[in-house]
Amino acid sequence: MRLVREECQNGFFGDFGGCFVPEQLQPALKEIEKAFLAYKDDPDFLEELNYYLLEYVGRPNPLYFAKRLTEHLNGAKIYLKREDLNHTGAHKINNVLGQVLLAKKMGLKRVIAETGAGQHGVATATACALFGLDCTIYMGEEDTKRQALNVFRMELLGAKVVPVTRGLRTLKDAVDVALEDLIANYKNTYYLLGSAVGPHPYPLIVKHFQSIIGQEARKQILEKEGRLPDLITACVGGGSNAIGLFAPFLDDKDVKIVGVEPGGDGLETGRHAAPLTAGVPGIIHGFKCYVVADSEGNPLPTHSIAAGLDYPGVGPEHSYLKAIGRADYVAVTDNEALEAFKLLSKIEGIIPALESSHAVAYAIKAAPKMRKDQIIIVNLSGRGDKDVQQVFELFNK
Repeated sequence: MRLVREECQNGFFGDFGGCFVPEQLQPALKEIEKAFLAYKDDPDFLEELNYYLLEYVGRPNPLYFAKRLTEHLNGAKIYLKREDLNHTGAHKINNVLGQVLLAKKMGLKRVIAETGAGQHGVATATACALFGLDCTIYMGEEDTKRQALNVFRMELLGAKVVPVTRGLRTLKDAVDVALEDLIANYKNTYYLLGSAVGPHPYPLIVKHFQSIIGQEARKQILEKEGRLPDLITACVGGGSNAIGLFAPFLDDKDVKIVGVEPGGDGLETGRHAAPLTAGVPGIIHGFKCYVVADSEGNPLPTHSIAAGLDYPGVGPEHSYLKAIGRADYVAVTDNEALEAFKLLSKIEGIIPALESSHAVAYAIKAAPKMRKDQIIIVNLSGRGDKDVQQVFELFNK
């Protein structure tokens, strides 16, 4: 196996990644890369970022031992990395603050973003309000209905939310329109991509800012248990919360890594969003990854109960980790995620996001098959406030 911590060469993780975008966008992406490389280790930049992560976001957040869930499952110890406790309610704010500070350093005062579940949109609107930047959020019309509360939150924070009415009116379509905006306005606009996807340098940037999740979890589990976990797991849509947890553990060969994709109504139905378990290599939104696609390579319609996972592609580094066998990827259905949503709420008093519920569902299946002295870390990437109305309607149908 090649060393998994190799640098992303020319935007590629092994055979995945790259920068397949129109020529007029290349200079803008190179400027973003240049700024990122210049500031990511700059002491003044880090001091400002760390100030806001501590005082504004509320980091470090706890690595919580889910005692009652562990006892209920009668298997491995389950720890939850509590990204749901961050300001704005999810991991998204980690990456957003880093990129907004980059935009400031670049002198750009207009920020655009795409969002599915709305958590990235809320985080972007929040950071733009904090620093006085103009903010436009693209969101599939279908997702604006599923996540109406988050739409209101974004507007309350001063953002302009633009419903996208083309295609299936979900996350892929929002990304399409955001990229079109960037092509038209790249000279004065910063595109704040919310997941570890897209053309280079975005997957590298998002991983860098989200790796704080795994850095904290690694330190915390060593303090609590005196050793590393046996298994770490997180939900994977685009994959930013997952790569954030996974990255600091990649060289720890005894730590099993499992990403959990949305199986929707079941892989056999075709109504899912699981490119790593049921897709093929292809190009989407300017980069190469595993894609849910037809025989001609065109992205197919996808489905997930969780709007933030409803995407036909996946981060190029996840594609690379699958290809070299360092991480395993599995699919969890809508129904399994809903059951996990209910169980964690009732047993631990923690209402998880539907996205995070996929990772919880996998842990619920894995823990009873493991010894009681073994350890699982689940990245609880977000809280379920945004999903309560949707789940209420589902349960009352």
